Amino acid sequence: MSLKLKLIGYPIKLSLSPWIQSSFLERSGVEGSYTLHEIPSKEIFGEEMKKLREAEINGFNITVPYKETIIPYLDKIDITAERVGAVNTVSLEGNKWVGYNTDGIGYVQALRDKFPDMDKDIDVPIIILGAGGAARGIFHGLVQAGYKNLTLANRTRSKCEDITNGTSASVITLEEAEKNIAAYNVIIQTSSVGMNEAKQIIDLSNIQEGTIVSDIVYQPLVTQFLKQAGEKGGRIHYGHTMLLYQAQKAFEIWTNKKVDVHGMDEEMIAKIKGEK
Repeated sequence: MSLKLKLIGYPIKLSLSPWIQSSFLERSGVEGSYTLHEIPSKEIFGEEMKKLREAEINGFNITVPYKETIIPYLDKIDITAERVGAVNTVSLEGNKWVGYNTDGIGYVQALRDKFPDMDKDIDVPIIILGAGGAARGIFHGLVQAGYKNLTLANRTRSKCEDITNGTSASVITLEEAEKNIAAYNVIIQTSSVGMNEAKQIIDLSNIQEGTIVSDIVYQPLVTQFLKQAGEKGGRIHYGHTMLLYQAQKAFEIWTNKKVDVHGMDEEMIAKIKGEK
């Protein structure tokens, strides 16, 4: 049987997901296709979902702006997606559409693969900057992985409190985060600040040498945030690896196969830089 897989969102023409998932199909020896399905407006979303049902596809990814819009059209969502309040992967299981969220677990796997010492210390002080959908997914991914010492920082504290509700995580403002940034061994930037612009969410002048600094933005690959972190002796984690590992988790849901991603990190960098 040939799998029919898609990516839903808008705009998505420049997405790396088709290359990633096509590589996974090839590496795993699974026959199938992964194609783009752009939906330019929410007004036609329901109609497009009806078409997908009729097309009997095996699964699909959902990206912005539809990670929440998709939920009422699903037959079931798993507990992680329910906690996050967003779905990025749908699998056809026994004629039912089941929704998952692999963003957080994919991010944590990417971080642990880059920095194996993260496995050994669940009490490491971690701060997440921003309180959007990515922050929510990453926060719950870290909670699910067992990390205990978590702080969320945002301009408006209420958005953070909505994410941390029911957990022991701390909530502070971005101003407080900048002032006390040396207290954290892992800093995760989850907002869109720095995407194709020379801006950063907070100043990192006071970080400790050896601090892990992660930015989920990967256009450009080296954001101003990461550039300053490197200059201050930080250990850098690039944003594109989150995309790779969440895709790996999605592929595993569809096929029950964990594909080897060895070497794809470097290929992605070359693609982002326009070298391939």
